[in-house]
Amino acid sequence: MARVKTSVPSHKRKKKIMKLAKGYRGSRSRSYRRANEQVLHSLAYAYRDRKNRKRDFRKWWIIRINAAIHPYGLNYSQFMGALRKAGIKIDRKQLAYLSVNQPDAFAEIVRLTQEVNQ
Repeated sequence: MARVKTSVPSHKRKKKIMKLAKGYRGSRSRSYRRANEQVLHSLAYAYRDRKNRKRDFRKWWIIRINAAIHPYGLNYSQFMGALRKAGIKIDRKQLAYLSVNQPDAFAEIVRLTQEVNQ
């Protein structure tokens, strides 16, 4: 039986890892062993943080909405409950955008929710 040599696949694997490790500091971009370890961690962090980014954006939208709603004498949970009762279907991203960029439109939404709430 012929002996299998793995030099070409091995070089391809190493080349792929070293390409991913470009830009890392020190031996993490030059030594295959260190680079491989860092690339594996980096890919895991990237996967995890793609999920966390969605969580963070939702948190920021809620903070903005809450800050924009306080001058009207409401808090976030009361406002969201009133929105649901009023049958206004608008997501948090759009509410946060309106509160910052179009305060008149946001004020109108608040007025509609206050009418239904009373």
